[in-house]
Amino acid sequence: MRIRTTSTAARCLVTLGAATALALGGAALPASAAPATPAATATTAAHADPRALAAVTSLATQRLALADKVAAAKYGTDAPIDDPAREQQILDDVAKRSADLGIDPAFAQSVFRDQIEANKVVQRGLYARWDAHPEQRPTERPDLATEVRPQLDRITTQLLDALRAVAPVRTSPACGPLLTAAALHDAHARGFDVLHLKGLARALPSVCAS
Repeated sequence: MRIRTTSTAARCLVTLGAATALALGGAALPASAAPATPAATATTAAHADPRALAAVTSLATQRLALADKVAAAKYGTDAPIDDPAREQQILDDVAKRSADLGIDPAFAQSVFRDQIEANKVVQRGLYARWDAHPEQRPTERPDLATEVRPQLDRITTQLLDALRAVAPVRTSPACGPLLTAAALHDAHARGFDVLHLKGLARALPSVCAS
């Protein structure tokens, strides 16, 4: 399902590199993701692999897009948006798998905790939208167990591999600007609206270390 871009979101995307545009509502990318000129980014790009960061933002946007299906599956049921037990299972699994891959478990857990919180930002926003506009409510209820969670599990595996590639460059001065550029590129490609841009901002603060 493609997420239609609003005019406000489109104007945000035109400002490529403005981390505050991606924040929209309080969340923010790392301070190092401040606007950077193309020349400055090119100068520092040698110190960080743009492909590694692009892989992370691509997977983060994929995961965030699934928030719509999660929300559609839960809306109008007793299933809560916040599910601490399941969230802890995910984080425990991430810690174990990241250690096996040679990734700092604390780093991996921080990134995945951000993914979970970003997903909930979108879910809450969609609930509010559907409460206010019943005509926009989903007409189908996806199955979490058979349709949505297998996709989330696939993204978890791929994101851990991407974090392993990012780990050596996450302290680079170029990490923030490159992360922001990649995130905005992916958001534009997916047609993210303001709500999903806000979610994406919440998904990425832990990727870069400075």
